[in-house]
Amino acid sequence: MSAPAVYRPRNPQDSDYYRCVEDYFETFLQIYDEHFSRQYGFWRPYIEQVIYRYLDCGNLRNGFARVKCTDCGHEYLLAFSCKRRHFCPSCHQKRVVEFGEWLCMDVLKKIPHRHFVFSIPKILRRYFLYDRKLLADLSRSAWESLKVFLQEAVPENDPIPGVVIAVQTFGDFLGFNPHCHILVTDGCFYGDDGMFRVAPPLELKKLEAIFRHKVFRMLLDKGKITQELIAMLSSWRHSGFNVFCGNRISPDDDTAMENLARYIIRASFSQERMQYLDQEGMVVYTSKDGEAIKNFPALEWLAAMCSHIPNRGEQMVRYYGYYSNVSMGKRLQEGLDNAIPYILEPQGNEKAFRKSWSRLIQKIYETDPLVCPRCNGTMRIISSIEDPSVIRDILNHLGLWLVKARPLPKAHVPPIRECAACDLQLQTHADTIYGDPEYTWDAYIQS
Repeated sequence: MSAPAVYRPRNPQDSDYYRCVEDYFETFLQIYDEHFSRQYGFWRPYIEQVIYRYLDCGNLRNGFARVKCTDCGHEYLLAFSCKRRHFCPSCHQKRVVEFGEWLCMDVLKKIPHRHFVFSIPKILRRYFLYDRKLLADLSRSAWESLKVFLQEAVPENDPIPGVVIAVQTFGDFLGFNPHCHILVTDGCFYGDDGMFRVAPPLELKKLEAIFRHKVFRMLLDKGKITQELIAMLSSWRHSGFNVFCGNRISPDDDTAMENLARYIIRASFSQERMQYLDQEGMVVYTSKDGEAIKNFPALEWLAAMCSHIPNRGEQMVRYYGYYSNVSMGKRLQEGLDNAIPYILEPQGNEKAFRKSWSRLIQKIYETDPLVCPRCNGTMRIISSIEDPSVIRDILNHLGLWLVKARPLPKAHVPPIRECAACDLQLQTHADTIYGDPEYTWDAYIQS
Protein backbone atom coordinates (compact mmCIF):
# COMPACT_ATOMS: atom_id res chain seq x y z
CA MET A 1 0.00 0.00 0.00
CA SER A 2 1.45 3.36 -1.04
CA ALA A 3 2.09 6.01 1.58
CA PRO A 4 -0.40 8.92 1.67
CA ALA A 5 0.59 12.10 -0.10
CA VAL A 6 2.32 14.61 2.14
CA TYR A 7 0.63 17.99 2.50
CA ARG A 8 2.95 20.92 1.93
CA PRO A 9 1.63 24.40 2.81
CA ARG A 10 1.21 26.47 -0.35
CA ASN A 11 3.65 29.20 -1.20
CA PRO A 12 1.73 31.78 -3.25
CA GLN A 13 4.75 34.10 -3.41
CA ASP A 14 6.42 31.74 -5.88
CA SER A 15 3.54 31.75 -8.40
CA ASP A 16 3.64 33.74 -11.64
CA TYR A 17 0.39 35.42 -10.67
CA TYR A 18 1.68 36.65 -7.31
CA ARG A 19 4.96 37.92 -8.80
CA CYS A 20 3.07 39.85 -11.49
CA VAL A 21 0.79 41.51 -8.93
CA GLU A 22 3.72 42.24 -6.61
CA ASP A 23 5.84 43.79 -9.36
CA TYR A 24 3.21 46.10 -10.79
CA PHE A 25 0.47 46.86 -8.27
CA GLU A 26 1.98 50.18 -7.07
CA THR A 27 2.34 51.52 -10.61
CA PHE A 28 -1.09 50.11 -11.46
CA LEU A 29 -2.75 52.07 -8.66
CA GLN A 30 -1.09 55.31 -9.79
CA ILE A 31 -1.97 55.16 -13.49
CA TYR A 32 -5.35 53.40 -13.51
CA ASP A 33 -7.56 56.48 -13.86
CA GLU A 34 -5.58 57.84 -16.79
CA HIS A 35 -4.99 54.63 -18.74
CA PHE A 36 -7.70 52.10 -17.85
CA SER A 37 -10.86 53.72 -16.47
CA ARG A 38 -12.40 54.22 -19.91
CA GLN A 39 -12.01 50.58 -20.90
CA TYR A 40 -12.39 48.77 -17.57
CA GLY A 41 -14.66 51.07 -15.58
CA PHE A 42 -14.15 53.62 -12.82
CA TRP A 43 -11.63 52.93 -10.07
CA ARG A 44 -13.19 51.33 -7.00
CA PRO A 45 -11.19 51.94 -3.77
CA TYR A 46 -12.17 48.51 -2.47
CA ILE A 47 -9.95 46.93 -5.14
CA GLU A 48 -6.87 48.38 -3.47
CA GLN A 49 -7.80 46.65 -0.21
CA VAL A 50 -8.28 43.35 -2.04
CA ILE A 51 -4.85 43.61 -3.69
CA TYR A 52 -3.04 44.37 -0.42
CA ARG A 53 -4.86 41.56 1.37
CA TYR A 54 -3.91 39.13 -1.40
CA LEU A 55 -0.24 40.12 -1.19
CA ASP A 56 -0.35 39.23 2.51
CA CYS A 57 -2.10 35.88 1.91
CA GLY A 58 -0.08 32.93 3.17
CA ASN A 59 2.55 35.20 4.75
CA LEU A 60 3.66 33.95 8.16
CA ARG A 61 4.41 37.53 9.24
CA ASN A 62 0.66 38.19 9.36
CA GLY A 63 -0.17 35.35 11.72
CA PHE A 64 -0.31 31.58 11.67
CA ALA A 65 -1.58 28.45 13.36
CA ARG A 66 0.68 25.84 14.96
CA VAL A 67 -0.08 22.31 13.72
CA LYS A 68 1.44 19.49 15.77
CA CYS A 69 1.49 15.68 15.51
CA THR A 70 0.06 14.03 18.61
CA ASP A 71 2.26 10.95 18.10
CA CYS A 72 5.80 12.10 17.27
CA GLY A 73 5.59 15.80 18.12
CA HIS A 74 6.42 17.02 14.59
CA GLU A 75 5.12 20.57 14.06
CA TYR A 76 4.71 23.10 11.27
CA LEU A 77 3.32 26.62 10.92
CA LEU A 78 0.23 27.28 8.79
CA ALA A 79 -0.08 30.89 7.60
CA PHE A 80 -3.47 32.60 7.65
CA SER A 81 -5.20 33.23 4.33
CA CYS A 82 -6.70 36.48 3.01
CA LYS A 83 -10.17 35.04 2.30
CA ARG A 84 -10.55 37.35 -0.71
CA ARG A 85 -12.92 35.95 -3.32
CA HIS A 86 -12.25 36.09 -7.07
CA PHE A 87 -8.81 37.75 -6.84
CA CYS A 88 -7.00 35.16 -4.66
CA PRO A 89 -7.02 31.80 -6.51
CA SER A 90 -6.48 29.63 -3.44
CA CYS A 91 -9.02 31.32 -1.17
CA HIS A 92 -11.61 31.46 -3.93
CA GLN A 93 -11.14 27.78 -4.72
CA LYS A 94 -11.88 26.82 -1.10
CA ARG A 95 -15.06 28.88 -1.35
CA VAL A 96 -15.96 27.10 -4.61
CA VAL A 97 -15.69 23.66 -3.00
CA GLU A 98 -17.60 24.69 0.11
CA PHE A 99 -20.34 26.31 -1.97
CA GLY A 100 -20.78 23.18 -4.08
CA GLU A 101 -21.22 20.99 -1.01
CA TRP A 102 -23.54 23.41 0.79
CA LEU A 103 -25.76 23.99 -2.24
CA CYS A 104 -26.24 20.27 -2.88
CA MET A 105 -26.82 19.37 0.79
CA ASP A 106 -28.86 22.29 2.09
CA VAL A 107 -30.59 23.97 -0.86
CA LEU A 108 -31.21 21.75 -3.89
CA LYS A 109 -33.92 19.10 -3.67
CA LYS A 110 -33.73 15.58 -5.07
CA ILE A 111 -35.43 16.37 -8.34
CA PRO A 112 -34.22 16.85 -11.94
CA HIS A 113 -32.40 20.12 -12.70
CA ARG A 114 -31.02 21.85 -15.76
CA HIS A 115 -28.24 24.31 -16.44
CA PHE A 116 -29.14 27.48 -18.35
CA VAL A 117 -26.89 30.30 -19.56
CA PHE A 118 -28.41 33.69 -20.40
CA SER A 119 -26.16 36.18 -22.22
CA ILE A 120 -26.55 39.67 -23.66
CA PRO A 121 -25.09 41.49 -26.73
CA LYS A 122 -21.79 43.34 -26.64
CA ILE A 123 -23.39 46.73 -27.19
CA LEU A 124 -25.17 46.51 -23.79
CA ARG A 125 -22.29 45.19 -21.69
CA ARG A 126 -20.68 48.56 -21.04
CA TYR A 127 -23.69 49.66 -18.98
CA PHE A 128 -23.04 46.82 -16.53
CA LEU A 129 -19.32 47.62 -16.45
CA TYR A 130 -19.91 51.21 -15.33
CA ASP A 131 -22.86 50.41 -13.05
CA ARG A 132 -22.40 47.07 -11.28
CA LYS A 133 -25.78 47.41 -9.56
CA LEU A 134 -27.29 46.41 -12.90
CA LEU A 135 -25.89 42.90 -12.44
CA ALA A 136 -28.54 42.24 -9.78
CA ASP A 137 -31.19 43.46 -12.21
CA LEU A 138 -29.81 41.16 -14.90
CA SER A 139 -30.22 38.25 -12.49
CA ARG A 140 -33.79 39.34 -11.75
CA SER A 141 -34.58 39.57 -15.48
CA ALA A 142 -33.37 36.00 -16.02
CA TRP A 143 -35.46 34.76 -13.07
CA GLU A 144 -38.63 36.48 -14.23
CA SER A 145 -38.17 35.03 -17.72
CA LEU A 146 -37.76 31.47 -16.46
CA LYS A 147 -40.58 31.84 -13.96
CA VAL A 148 -43.08 32.90 -16.63
CA PHE A 149 -42.03 30.12 -18.95
CA LEU A 150 -41.99 27.27 -16.41
CA GLN A 151 -45.25 28.27 -14.75
CA GLU A 152 -46.90 28.28 -18.14
CA ALA A 153 -45.45 24.83 -18.90
CA VAL A 154 -46.72 23.19 -15.68
CA PRO A 155 -50.55 23.01 -15.54
CA GLU A 156 -50.99 23.13 -11.75
CA ASN A 157 -52.27 25.66 -9.25
CA ASP A 158 -49.58 28.15 -8.16
CA PRO A 159 -46.58 26.21 -9.53
CA ILE A 160 -43.19 27.57 -8.47
CA PRO A 161 -39.72 26.62 -9.80
CA GLY A 162 -36.51 26.70 -7.76
CA VAL A 163 -33.71 28.77 -9.24
CA VAL A 164 -30.10 29.56 -8.30
CA ILE A 165 -28.49 32.25 -10.46
CA ALA A 166 -24.77 33.07 -10.46
CA VAL A 167 -23.71 36.16 -12.41
CA GLN A 168 -20.33 35.90 -14.13
CA THR A 169 -18.63 38.88 -15.76
CA PHE A 170 -15.74 37.25 -17.62
CA GLY A 171 -15.07 35.45 -20.88
CA ASP A 172 -12.19 33.16 -21.86
CA PHE A 173 -9.65 36.02 -22.05
CA LEU A 174 -11.05 38.14 -19.19
CA GLY A 175 -13.11 40.43 -21.42
CA PHE A 176 -16.06 41.95 -19.55
CA ASN A 177 -19.01 39.75 -20.49
CA PRO A 178 -21.86 39.73 -17.94
CA HIS A 179 -24.03 36.62 -18.21
CA CYS A 180 -26.06 34.37 -15.92
CA HIS A 181 -25.33 30.73 -15.10
CA ILE A 182 -28.51 29.20 -13.75
CA LEU A 183 -29.36 25.99 -11.91
CA VAL A 184 -33.11 25.54 -12.27
CA THR A 185 -35.55 22.79 -11.36
CA ASP A 186 -36.73 20.97 -14.47
CA GLY A 187 -40.32 21.77 -13.62
CA CYS A 188 -42.24 23.27 -10.71
CA PHE A 189 -43.27 22.49 -7.14
CA TYR A 190 -46.94 22.89 -6.25
CA GLY A 191 -49.19 22.31 -3.25
CA ASP A 192 -48.18 22.29 0.41
CA ASP A 193 -46.63 18.80 0.47
CA GLY A 194 -43.74 19.36 -1.95
CA MET A 195 -45.33 17.78 -5.04
CA PHE A 196 -43.25 18.28 -8.16
CA ARG A 197 -44.19 18.08 -11.83
CA VAL A 198 -41.55 17.89 -14.57
CA ALA A 199 -41.88 20.45 -17.35
CA PRO A 200 -41.94 19.55 -21.04
CA PRO A 201 -39.03 20.71 -23.25
CA LEU A 202 -38.91 24.50 -23.48
CA GLU A 203 -38.86 26.47 -26.73
CA LEU A 204 -35.60 28.33 -26.27
CA LYS A 205 -36.23 30.96 -28.94
CA LYS A 206 -39.40 32.04 -27.16
CA LEU A 207 -37.59 32.06 -23.81
CA GLU A 208 -34.85 34.17 -25.37
CA ALA A 209 -37.45 36.65 -26.64
CA ILE A 210 -38.92 37.01 -23.14
CA PHE A 211 -35.46 37.55 -21.64
CA ARG A 212 -34.63 40.16 -24.30
CA HIS A 213 -37.84 42.03 -23.50
CA LYS A 214 -37.13 41.95 -19.75
CA VAL A 215 -33.60 43.30 -20.18
CA PHE A 216 -34.73 46.04 -22.57
CA ARG A 217 -37.49 47.12 -20.19
CA MET A 218 -35.11 47.13 -17.20
CA LEU A 219 -32.45 49.24 -18.95
CA LEU A 220 -35.09 51.59 -20.37
CA ASP A 221 -36.69 52.15 -16.96
CA LYS A 222 -33.27 53.00 -15.50
CA GLY A 223 -32.53 55.50 -18.26
CA LYS A 224 -29.58 53.55 -19.68
CA ILE A 225 -30.94 53.05 -23.21
CA THR A 226 -33.49 54.67 -25.52
CA GLN A 227 -36.40 53.39 -27.57
CA GLU A 228 -34.32 54.07 -30.68
CA LEU A 229 -31.59 51.69 -29.51
CA ILE A 230 -34.19 49.05 -28.69
CA ALA A 231 -35.70 49.42 -32.16
CA MET A 232 -32.26 49.07 -33.76
CA LEU A 233 -31.36 45.93 -31.78
CA SER A 234 -34.78 44.42 -32.42
CA SER A 235 -34.26 44.83 -36.16
CA TRP A 236 -31.03 42.82 -36.16
CA ARG A 237 -31.20 39.31 -37.53
CA HIS A 238 -29.08 38.12 -34.60
CA SER A 239 -29.87 40.29 -31.58
CA GLY A 240 -26.85 39.15 -29.53
CA PHE A 241 -29.08 37.71 -26.80
CA ASN A 242 -28.68 33.98 -26.27
CA VAL A 243 -30.24 31.30 -24.08
CA PHE A 244 -28.49 27.96 -23.73
CA CYS A 245 -29.82 24.90 -21.91
CA GLY A 246 -27.93 21.74 -20.97
CA ASN A 247 -29.24 18.22 -20.66
CA ARG A 248 -31.29 17.12 -17.68
CA ILE A 249 -29.28 16.31 -14.52
CA SER A 250 -30.65 13.29 -12.68
CA PRO A 251 -31.42 13.60 -8.95
CA ASP A 252 -29.10 10.63 -8.35
CA ASP A 253 -26.12 12.22 -10.10
CA ASP A 254 -24.63 13.96 -7.05
CA THR A 255 -21.20 14.34 -8.66
CA ALA A 256 -22.50 16.16 -11.74
CA MET A 257 -24.65 18.45 -9.62
CA GLU A 258 -21.84 19.37 -7.23
CA ASN A 259 -19.38 19.93 -10.09
CA LEU A 260 -21.88 22.18 -11.84
CA ALA A 261 -22.49 24.09 -8.61
CA ARG A 262 -18.75 24.72 -8.40
CA TYR A 263 -18.52 25.65 -12.05
CA ILE A 264 -21.05 28.48 -11.85
CA ILE A 265 -18.95 30.38 -9.28
CA ARG A 266 -15.51 29.45 -10.61
CA ALA A 267 -12.64 31.93 -10.62
CA SER A 268 -12.24 34.32 -13.54
CA PHE A 269 -8.90 32.82 -14.59
CA SER A 270 -6.69 29.76 -14.23
CA GLN A 271 -3.14 30.03 -12.88
CA GLU A 272 -2.16 26.96 -14.88
CA ARG A 273 -2.90 28.79 -18.13
CA MET A 274 -0.98 31.94 -17.16
CA GLN A 275 2.72 32.65 -17.69
CA TYR A 276 4.38 35.82 -16.43
CA LEU A 277 7.42 37.08 -18.34
CA ASP A 278 8.96 39.45 -15.82
CA GLN A 279 11.73 40.75 -18.06
CA GLU A 280 9.30 41.70 -20.82
CA GLY A 281 6.56 42.83 -18.43
CA MET A 282 4.07 40.58 -20.22
CA VAL A 283 1.49 37.95 -19.30
CA VAL A 284 0.84 35.08 -21.72
CA TYR A 285 -2.59 33.48 -21.28
CA THR A 286 -3.84 30.33 -22.99
CA SER A 287 -7.49 29.61 -23.80
CA LYS A 288 -9.39 26.75 -22.17
CA ASP A 289 -9.07 24.55 -25.24
CA GLY A 290 -5.34 25.31 -25.49
CA GLU A 291 -5.67 26.46 -29.09
CA ALA A 292 -5.43 30.24 -28.62
CA ILE A 293 -2.91 32.44 -26.81
CA LYS A 294 -3.19 36.10 -25.88
CA ASN A 295 -0.38 38.39 -24.71
CA PHE A 296 -1.16 41.10 -22.16
CA PRO A 297 1.08 43.87 -20.86
CA ALA A 298 1.24 43.19 -17.12
CA LEU A 299 -0.63 46.37 -16.20
CA GLU A 300 -3.40 45.60 -18.65
CA TRP A 301 -3.68 42.09 -17.22
CA LEU A 302 -4.20 43.56 -13.75
CA ALA A 303 -6.82 45.99 -15.06
CA ALA A 304 -8.74 43.15 -16.71
CA MET A 305 -8.53 41.03 -13.54
CA CYS A 306 -9.75 43.86 -11.31
CA SER A 307 -12.83 44.50 -13.46
CA HIS A 308 -14.20 41.14 -12.22
CA ILE A 309 -13.75 41.77 -8.48
CA PRO A 310 -17.17 42.21 -6.81
CA ASN A 311 -17.73 45.20 -4.57
CA ARG A 312 -17.65 44.67 -0.82
CA GLY A 313 -20.77 42.72 0.12
CA GLU A 314 -21.91 42.38 -3.50
CA GLN A 315 -23.89 39.17 -4.00
CA MET A 316 -23.01 37.30 -7.18
CA VAL A 317 -25.31 34.33 -6.40
CA ARG A 318 -29.04 34.76 -5.83
CA TYR A 319 -31.87 32.37 -4.97
CA TYR A 320 -35.40 32.61 -6.31
CA GLY A 321 -38.74 30.85 -6.11
CA TYR A 322 -38.75 27.59 -4.16
CA TYR A 323 -35.05 28.10 -3.29
CA SER A 324 -35.40 31.69 -2.08
CA ASN A 325 -34.63 32.55 1.55
CA VAL A 326 -38.23 33.58 2.14
CA SER A 327 -39.63 30.33 0.77
CA MET A 328 -37.10 28.17 2.62
CA GLY A 329 -37.68 30.07 5.88
CA LYS A 330 -41.43 29.63 5.61
CA ARG A 331 -41.10 25.89 5.06
CA LEU A 332 -38.74 25.59 8.03
CA GLN A 333 -41.24 27.34 10.27
CA GLU A 334 -44.00 25.04 9.12
CA GLY A 335 -41.80 21.93 9.36
CA LEU A 336 -42.13 21.23 5.63
CA ASP A 337 -38.60 21.85 4.37
CA ASN A 338 -37.56 18.20 4.79
CA ALA A 339 -40.55 16.95 2.79
CA ILE A 340 -39.43 14.53 0.11
CA PRO A 341 -40.58 15.35 -3.45
CA TYR A 342 -42.84 12.53 -4.55
CA ILE A 343 -40.97 11.72 -7.76
CA LEU A 344 -37.87 10.13 -6.15
CA GLU A 345 -36.63 8.82 -2.82
CA PRO A 346 -33.55 10.59 -1.39
CA GLN A 347 -30.17 8.94 -0.94
CA GLY A 348 -30.37 8.94 2.86
CA ASN A 349 -31.35 11.85 5.05
CA GLU A 350 -28.26 12.43 7.20
CA LYS A 351 -26.33 15.66 6.74
CA ALA A 352 -22.62 15.42 6.07
CA PHE A 353 -20.44 16.74 8.84
CA ARG A 354 -19.53 20.42 8.83
CA LYS A 355 -16.92 21.59 6.34
CA SER A 356 -13.47 22.20 7.71
CA TRP A 357 -10.19 23.56 6.48
CA SER A 358 -8.52 20.14 6.42
CA ARG A 359 -11.36 18.44 4.55
CA LEU A 360 -11.49 21.19 1.93
CA ILE A 361 -7.74 20.81 1.40
CA GLN A 362 -8.22 17.06 0.93
CA LYS A 363 -10.94 17.62 -1.63
CA ILE A 364 -8.98 20.21 -3.62
CA TYR A 365 -5.44 18.81 -3.48
CA GLU A 366 -6.13 15.13 -2.65
CA THR A 367 -3.86 15.15 0.37
CA ASP A 368 -4.59 15.36 4.09
CA PRO A 369 -2.91 18.33 5.85
CA LEU A 370 -3.43 16.67 9.24
CA VAL A 371 -1.41 13.52 8.46
CA CYS A 372 2.10 13.76 9.91
CA PRO A 373 4.76 13.58 7.13
CA ARG A 374 7.15 11.79 9.49
CA CYS A 375 5.07 9.06 11.15
CA ASN A 376 1.68 9.28 9.38
CA GLY A 377 0.14 10.05 12.74
CA THR A 378 -2.69 12.48 13.41
CA MET A 379 -1.87 16.17 13.65
CA ARG A 380 -4.03 18.88 15.17
CA ILE A 381 -4.04 22.67 15.42
CA ILE A 382 -2.78 23.53 18.90
CA SER A 383 -2.82 27.35 18.78
CA SER A 384 -3.31 30.44 16.62
CA ILE A 385 -0.66 33.15 16.80
CA GLU A 386 -1.93 36.65 16.01
CA ASP A 387 0.02 38.99 18.28
CA PRO A 388 2.59 40.85 16.08
CA SER A 389 5.36 40.77 18.70
CA VAL A 390 4.91 37.02 19.31
CA ILE A 391 4.83 36.37 15.56
CA ARG A 392 8.10 38.24 15.09
CA ASP A 393 9.80 36.48 18.02
CA ILE A 394 8.82 33.01 16.77
CA LEU A 395 9.79 33.67 13.15
CA ASN A 396 13.10 35.27 14.18
CA HIS A 397 13.85 32.24 16.34
CA LEU A 398 13.14 29.94 13.38
CA GLY A 399 15.05 32.17 10.93
CA LEU A 400 11.89 32.85 8.89
CA TRP A 401 11.25 36.54 9.52
CA LEU A 402 13.16 37.79 6.48
CA VAL A 403 12.79 34.75 4.25
CA LYS A 404 9.71 36.03 2.47
CA ALA A 405 10.07 39.74 3.07
CA ARG A 406 8.33 41.64 0.28
CA PRO A 407 10.77 43.33 -2.14
CA LEU A 408 10.20 46.84 -3.42
CA PRO A 409 7.86 46.93 -6.44
CA LYS A 410 9.39 47.51 -9.85
CA ALA A 411 9.37 51.13 -10.97
CA HIS A 412 9.31 50.65 -14.72
CA VAL A 413 6.10 50.82 -16.71
CA PRO A 414 5.71 48.58 -19.78
CA PRO A 415 3.94 49.80 -22.92
CA ILE A 416 0.17 50.00 -22.70
CA ARG A 417 -2.04 48.98 -25.58
CA GLU A 418 -5.71 48.56 -26.22
CA CYS A 419 -7.27 45.26 -25.22
CA ALA A 420 -10.19 43.99 -27.25
CA ALA A 421 -12.86 42.39 -25.09
CA CYS A 422 -13.03 38.65 -25.53
CA ASP A 423 -16.35 36.93 -25.17
CA LEU A 424 -17.59 33.69 -23.66
CA GLN A 425 -18.49 31.51 -26.59
CA LEU A 426 -21.75 29.66 -25.99
CA GLN A 427 -23.04 26.74 -27.99
CA THR A 428 -25.79 27.75 -30.43
CA HIS A 429 -29.14 26.06 -30.12
CA ALA A 430 -32.13 24.98 -32.11
CA ASP A 431 -35.58 26.14 -31.05
CA THR A 432 -36.48 23.14 -28.88
CA ILE A 433 -33.28 21.12 -28.58
CA TYR A 434 -31.20 20.79 -25.43
CA GLY A 435 -27.45 20.37 -25.58
CA ASP A 436 -24.58 19.81 -23.20
CA PRO A 437 -22.44 22.86 -22.31
CA GLU A 438 -18.89 22.76 -23.59
CA TYR A 439 -16.83 22.83 -20.43
CA THR A 440 -14.65 20.49 -18.43
CA TRP A 441 -14.99 20.07 -14.70
CA ASP A 442 -11.27 20.29 -14.01
CA ALA A 443 -10.92 23.77 -15.53
CA TYR A 444 -11.64 25.52 -12.28
CA ILE A 445 -9.09 23.67 -10.10
CA GLN A 446 -6.50 26.20 -8.89
CA SER A 447 -3.20 25.51 -7.28
